[in-house]
Amino acid sequence: MCMVIFAPIFAICAFATCGGYYGHLQVKVDCADRRQNNRSINIDFGYPFRLQQVHFEAPLCKENRDEIIFLEGDFSSAAQYFMTVGVFAFLYSLLATIVYVFYQNKYLKNNRGPLVDFVVTIIFSFMWLVSSCCWAKTLSDIKTVTNPTQVLLLITSCRAQENKCTATEEPLWSRLNTSVVFGFVNVVLWSGNIWFVFKETGWYKTGQRYPTRSASGKRSGSMRQRLYSESSFDQPEENFAPSRQNSFNLSKGDFDHQLQRQASINQTQVSFSLPQTYLGKPVIYDREDKVASQGPMIFVNEM
Repeated sequence: MCMVIFAPIFAICAFATCGGYYGHLQVKVDCADRRQNNRSINIDFGYPFRLQQVHFEAPLCKENRDEIIFLEGDFSSAAQYFMTVGVFAFLYSLLATIVYVFYQNKYLKNNRGPLVDFVVTIIFSFMWLVSSCCWAKTLSDIKTVTNPTQVLLLITSCRAQENKCTATEEPLWSRLNTSVVFGFVNVVLWSGNIWFVFKETGWYKTGQRYPTRSASGKRSGSMRQRLYSESSFDQPEENFAPSRQNSFNLSKGDFDHQLQRQASINQTQVSFSLPQTYLGKPVIYDREDKVASQGPMIFVNEM
């Protein structure tokens, strides 16, 4: 969202301060023979800084005529590249603003919008970096070429020591210096916006769905799991100790009850058991207690 707000503003500031520059240099030539005194020479240049096409007329003190002098260097490529990046960045930021505000649902549909925005943001970040560095170096070269001392050396009359040449006006570089600053501000702005656009893509959401744990997190997780397992082993022993004691008491009571039943059964068997007998030969007694006949004999074992 920060790119939506500030990117168009800084893009306009970048290419406006570069594209609308106009420089003016003025030098004065004073010949020693007084043929041409206080001759002022105006040199104008500006965007796209094709300085080899900038020319001016300087007096020849010894020949009473003028010579045509051209400046040196063609710096249009870096300046135009910087301007192109600024204009396209401005247009894309406006398009992105319209999409974010009015077409948010279509932007997030199928994850295509965030992916395209992510790739384009990376490309513009790289292009701003390259163009800003190239433009900063080119501006340094332009300052060197248009330096009054360097310009005076191009004039034939000024190379003679008897003539006097001075610079009365020098170009102002504050506007071009500001364009370089705005260029690097755009680098920081677009590079920082990469993270915010990446959060809208499916790659970031996939990473959030399956987060990776660090080594310390894994150690703490394993430690918690081990403590949980130990507590789970201790907890059943404490919980089931009363139930085990109850089951032991129940089994003990059942055993006592079983013993009582066994004893009652044995007692019943003893009370209803018949005496053991042995059949021998029978003996018959008469009324006089004499043995009349002897039959089978019965022996009773007392219990």
